[in-house]
Amino acid sequence: MLNLTYLSHSTFILDDGNHRIIIDPFISGNPTCPVKVEDVDAGYIVLTHAHGDHLGDSFELAKRHDALIIAVNELATYASSKDLRAHNMHIGGAYTFPFGRLKFTIAHHGSSSPEGLYMGEPAGVVITMGGKTIYHTGDTGLFLDMQLIGQRDKIDCMIAPIGDNFTMGIDDAVKAAEFVKPELAIPMHYNTFPVIETDPQRFVAGVENLNLDIRARVLDYGETITL
Repeated sequence: MLNLTYLSHSTFILDDGNHRIIIDPFISGNPTCPVKVEDVDAGYIVLTHAHGDHLGDSFELAKRHDALIIAVNELATYASSKDLRAHNMHIGGAYTFPFGRLKFTIAHHGSSSPEGLYMGEPAGVVITMGGKTIYHTGDTGLFLDMQLIGQRDKIDCMIAPIGDNFTMGIDDAVKAAEFVKPELAIPMHYNTFPVIETDPQRFVAGVENLNLDIRARVLDYGETITL
């Protein structure tokens, strides 16, 4: 069993009853997030890249809960320089943690720290936990190798950006679902700021029109589902 909670933007919590992961914890300063940072706890923090709307409150959460930050090498090293626990990885590499298996994938985007320092390559992440496999694409444009990700792992849930401008828009995100063929597709990275405003129900309709037996749904901010 795996519970998936959407806090808005690209922030998700995975909880199998024994372990809790938060991905890209952008809470403070996020106008759509329904909780405060002090209301969130996690033993692991997974970062897809270092932009402020993804790095977010990672360091505060890591200090408060002695959480392990998992990120690509340069970003993990940056976290270690702040006296935080970090596990260095890189794209294409996988590792088995107490919660399960985690593998970073490519993502077409950028990554720099709040100070403008280079933070390595941006990434997506495939996490197998609680008997389910989640593919969080991170911030990315569409790429053909998404087909390989769906072939290498049976994806129970794919989480993809739809806000356009900085990432895929709806049409490309629907094509990504067609490439990956997950059981469930969930949109993210939209309506946080005016420049990425869009109607997520258009994504749901687009996925349903593929006629590939892929379910799609929009999660409310703060909503939890069981996969």
